Amino acid sequence: MSTRAQIRFATREEGVTFSEQPEQIHAQFYKHSDGYPEGLGVDIAESLLDSTKIWNWEIEHLDTKHSDLEYMYYIWQTPGKTTWISIFEKISWTEHQWDCIFVGEPQKLIDKYKTNTNDDG
Repeated sequence: MSTRAQIRFATREEGVTFSEQPEQIHAQFYKHSDGYPEGLGVDIAESLLDSTKIWNWEIEHLDTKHSDLEYMYYIWQTPGKTTWISIFEKISWTEHQWDCIFVGEPQKLIDKYKTNTNDDG
């Protein structure tokens, strides 16, 4: 089963907290699978820190809405300021309610969600 996610880029604005979904976005992408924080979240954070390429994103029109998303990512950027990431998880399919499960800078996301793939035994 696929874990679908939408990635939105937003500008940091006065009066809008990172734990709320902003109305203004300037780019939007869709990821059909592996949208969970340990997958896509870590990929986004690593890309922001070291330009690692991210595969299988679909560019979307800003008005596109999906009813089957499990995660929504916001990448908050403004020139001269640090980049922050917010992750929202859908908690109600009938009411379309979201819960903010992460807010922070890319390294904090990696520290929280990246699993150690080295098994020393």
